[in-house]
Amino acid sequence: MADDGARLRRVEHTMGTVFSFDVRGAGPRAAAALDAAVAWLHHVDETFSTYRPASQISRLAAGTLALSACSPEVWEVLRLCEAAERRSGGWFSARYAGDFDPTGLVKGWAVERAAAMVSSAGADAVCVNGGGDVQVHGGPWRIGVSDPLRRGALATVVHADGELAVATSGPAERGCHIVDPATGRPPAAALASLTVVCRGLTDADTYATAGYAMGESARAWLGSLPHTRSFAVTADGSTWSTGGSGD
Repeated sequence: MADDGARLRRVEHTMGTVFSFDVRGAGPRAAAALDAAVAWLHHVDETFSTYRPASQISRLAAGTLALSACSPEVWEVLRLCEAAERRSGGWFSARYAGDFDPTGLVKGWAVERAAAMVSSAGADAVCVNGGGDVQVHGGPWRIGVSDPLRRGALATVVHADGELAVATSGPAERGCHIVDPATGRPPAAALASLTVVCRGLTDADTYATAGYAMGESARAWLGSLPHTRSFAVTADGSTWSTGGSGD
């Protein structure tokens, strides 16, 4: 962890990715809050990882743990996944082959809470980046969105000052890992990337996942969501964006 006067920076590896914290105007409680936020991310990994046989999610899938015996966090994530499925008309789903796999929601939810933990400790501005998905408080911040078709280039820049989240879905970093819930296969008319901007990363992450699965039809759906913006890069390099109703 780097401490530059009233600024704290930290990089942490967990959940199979990299999380970075940038805290400006850090008061006397910020360092302890940052430690607690990092511990929270590791706790989430231990609870929800589908790669850890002892995690609650793995034990649920194996039938060695009853849902009634799971922690409150599992119940909270279950309710959030069900709400996301309803809002997306089923395009976001945490149910695969009968198992509960909330991977598409958990990282954004964990980062959103980690950022709030540090912000509530009195920091002037907080930015938490979890594998390319970002939650900020305060600012100003400039958040670059990678161009999926031009390595090292930016597709767009999001300017943030306040509570804001930016999530991007697409195959550029990890290959095609998002599927159409109805078919179990990658979307037929896949976008190169889809970025969603809204207040919290739990919603931004699930909206980006669902929208990417929808493909081009996501444009109308995302445009109907209040206080939500989106930016898409298509397979041929063209772009489209939505401002969202209520902005």
